[in-house]
Amino acid sequence: MESFRTVPSDSPLPPGGFGYIMLKTVMEVRDMITVNLRYTGSGGSARSFAEEMMSSGTVAAIRAEAGNLRYEYFLSLDDPETVLLIDSWADQAAIDAHHASPMMAQIAALREKYDLHMTVERFTGLDDNPADARFIRK
Repeated sequence: MESFRTVPSDSPLPPGGFGYIMLKTVMEVRDMITVNLRYTGSGGSARSFAEEMMSSGTVAAIRAEAGNLRYEYFLSLDDPETVLLIDSWADQAAIDAHHASPMMAQIAALREKYDLHMTVERFTGLDDNPADARFIRK
């Protein structure tokens, strides 16, 4: 584990110093939830769904919701009928608020319109593993 030096009291950092900031960041990462949703359809319907989500302003509205960290669509190189949505939230409370919003009815209606089927994977924040650092190019 890394150790941190004490930050002088005249530092521009907030009360609690660097250690506090580092601890707060680690706690935020642990609470973070990422959901990968794969939308699959036929005849280009998954891509059309994602395009309508964006053009209708729904994606922009979701990105503006409190606690949303990422909401981004990706096209599959292996399957042209599948679109991946990576959806990240600060914590479960943010997801719950999103799911309780009227926007979910709009999203559900678009899923029905395009006859999409979904698979879902959910990931929670974990501590960085120093052993993995050598495989990650930043």
